[in-house]
Amino acid sequence: MSKGDENKSLPSCVPERTLFTIGHSSMEADEYTRLLDTHSVELVVDVRSQPLSGRFPHFNSSVLEKILEEQGVGYLFLGEELGGRPADPAAYGRDGAVNYRACRKSYAFSQGIERVEVELRTRSLALMCAEEDPIECHRFLMVCPELVAAGLRPLHIRRDGEIETQEAAEDRLLRSTGFADVAANTLFPGARTEAIEKALELQAKKFAFRVDPHLVERW
Repeated sequence: MSKGDENKSLPSCVPERTLFTIGHSSMEADEYTRLLDTHSVELVVDVRSQPLSGRFPHFNSSVLEKILEEQGVGYLFLGEELGGRPADPAAYGRDGAVNYRACRKSYAFSQGIERVEVELRTRSLALMCAEEDPIECHRFLMVCPELVAAGLRPLHIRRDGEIETQEAAEDRLLRSTGFADVAANTLFPGARTEAIEKALELQAKKFAFRVDPHLVERW
């Protein structure tokens, strides 16, 4: 097993009321629910702004909720509070891209985070979006930083069934954005925190939702 795989895997004994994230990608419904069952997820929190999938209709919210109900898993939509395609014009920069930092300062976002914290007191949950790789998704780039600031450490369910820790995902992000030296050095936590913020900003430029900049000018 490689050093990277060691960071990615966790012992099979996962504590109760765990906070996961998961991206549905192109999974079949049974593949998706099997992953939820494997990790004892009791509630799916949908953080897609538009809870629909033209290619995979079983991930349309109305269908998904019924599928989850049959498996004894709850469903909660928080796409308006924690979604990556906000309706508020103030959440977009002049380049048309969503400004994740601005989103994290909004009242709606803070309400969404509070709701996640409340639900987590009684049941394990998974924040769900579409992208399989967390570091390419707003659930990691926008939502997780606020959860980490609140003292939570999300675990990311990957399609192969493995769990990637928040720390391992952050290290991957740091390496991919040119901060490999910081990822390998744990002696200066302040430098790591600063590097993560910069890396999140760089990554957001690649993967944040965008609209036509001319629309931003007219808002």
